[in-house]
Amino acid sequence: MGTINVGIIGTGNIFRHAHGPGWASHPEVRIAAVCDPNAASAEAAAKEYGTGKVYADYREMLEREKLDAVGISTPNVYHSEIAVAALERGLHVFCEKPDAVNPAEAQRMADAAKRAGKVLMVMRNNRFMPAAQFLKKYIESGAMGEIYTGRTGWVRRRGIPGRGGWFTTKALSGGGPLIDLGVHMIDLAVWLMGNPKPVAVSGAAYRKFAAAPSPDPLRPVPNDGTFDVEDLATGFIRFDNGATLQIEFSWASNVEEEQKFLELRGTKAGCSLKGDELKLMTEIEQVLCDIVPRFPKAAVKTHERNIHHFVDCVQGKAEPIITPEYGVDMIRILSAIYESAETGAEVRLP
Repeated sequence: MGTINVGIIGTGNIFRHAHGPGWASHPEVRIAAVCDPNAASAEAAAKEYGTGKVYADYREMLEREKLDAVGISTPNVYHSEIAVAALERGLHVFCEKPDAVNPAEAQRMADAAKRAGKVLMVMRNNRFMPAAQFLKKYIESGAMGEIYTGRTGWVRRRGIPGRGGWFTTKALSGGGPLIDLGVHMIDLAVWLMGNPKPVAVSGAAYRKFAAAPSPDPLRPVPNDGTFDVEDLATGFIRFDNGATLQIEFSWASNVEEEQKFLELRGTKAGCSLKGDELKLMTEIEQVLCDIVPRFPKAAVKTHERNIHHFVDCVQGKAEPIITPEYGVDMIRILSAIYESAETGAEVRLP
């Protein structure tokens, strides 16, 4: 397969800062058209990436353009609708996370991809961190033994995105930091644990900073607009192999500093990943040892690596390490945590 013609649907911040550079950096990708109801945003993207094809309605773009794939970077609620429409037209699909806002929509996407025989991949860029790639091989070698429990989270002291916009509007986003940040770290943990199937979850969710004033008077944050999602969520996941995972995600919380962390505990070794700093805790000759792998300091563009992996899969050069089935399980977990937060009871997954 030669050059892949990609149509972009959604030209907002995540496209400008992550998807756009990722597509443009691949020598066998051509951004053939862009679509966004915000005309100024769409025109700016078209100019930057050298296409004269600009649309306000993705349906018109799919009808008129000869595309091989689409890149979706819209508000969450539209991911499934657009992905299914593109797959039914025989196009490959790369989508920003989360996969969808509920399990039924995620399953629709997976089913459509299977029927079409096309690649459907949702952004999981943390899998492409050097530390994560190393850790995956280390675990698969058996060096950590049986991984039986872990904890992961992304806790911000103050970091509510787009207050009053679609991020904080449940009808558009599906939720707050759990669906925004949780997708990244839960996916990374479950992938490293060997992709066990979730069987039960319990959780809690809080909204305590919806009307909080800006912490910086020189950069005021508007308090108007919708804010009907959580700003902190915690939970506990049980898997079919007996393993468990504790989780915590917040946009605002009175903690010392922002933390993005993952800890896994195995029978032969444990690991701690904080940001991109990895530490292994093990025992050698009956002596407790901490091992700190060192990775090249050059900037690693994980979004770019994820998009390039998608292109390799479309071209038949690689097998996907991110499949629609993982996405269905992810959204089942998130939805069940929200349900548990509302009912106060553990939710069993079929």
